[in-house]
Amino acid sequence: MASPISAITLDLDDTLWPFPPIGERIERVLHAWFERHSPPTAAMFPIPAMRALRQQLMARHPELAHDASTLRQRGIEHALRESGGDLTLAGPAYDAFYEERNRVEFYDDAIEALQRIAARFPIIALTNGNADLERIGIAHLFRGVVTAREFGAGKPDPAIFHHACELLDASPQQTLHVGDDIELDVIGAQSAGLQTAWINRIDAMWPADLRAPDTTFTTLSACADWLDTHHADRNR
Repeated sequence: MASPISAITLDLDDTLWPFPPIGERIERVLHAWFERHSPPTAAMFPIPAMRALRQQLMARHPELAHDASTLRQRGIEHALRESGGDLTLAGPAYDAFYEERNRVEFYDDAIEALQRIAARFPIIALTNGNADLERIGIAHLFRGVVTAREFGAGKPDPAIFHHACELLDASPQQTLHVGDDIELDVIGAQSAGLQTAWINRIDAMWPADLRAPDTTFTTLSACADWLDTHHADRNR
């Protein structure tokens, strides 16, 4: 029998909000910014070229795989340098990107479900991304945030899950990790000894050769309902 749940670790991108629309917008916003402030950069690095540059930098610098912000900053600097642009524009260009990156559109059920869960459990946001919960406006619902960049390693490394549990003052066995990604969230949390809730909003099939998650839901609201039903005696 699973241990009672006393704390939650929660993924962000594609769990609370869809990331693909954000990814498309940040490319357009950054390109438009270059068109206004550094036209030669925009001409030399249209959106497909910037996308290819990012992939090249990721291949060249595997040590930065956990650091989305630094990879983005280096891409901007490279594009400016190669196009003869002013490198002092790198900071403002990144600021324009980052503002758009934090303009999220929540899944319809996400905010209400998050509020319900946060009213009864301490939550740590656990992310490989670079969202800013203060800017987004939901930081008050979390005990804290653990990012791959700040920790130095990302999901599915068990160490980042264990660090989140330490911040929650909860054992892995009594912590539920909630997320959408099969490898990063579910397999990673399983390897760290946490309980797992897979948020499967896209009707994906679970791979038959992998250990199944403890629970599966199509929405975060359904996860909140399950916590209400099965952990009704839990007080925050």
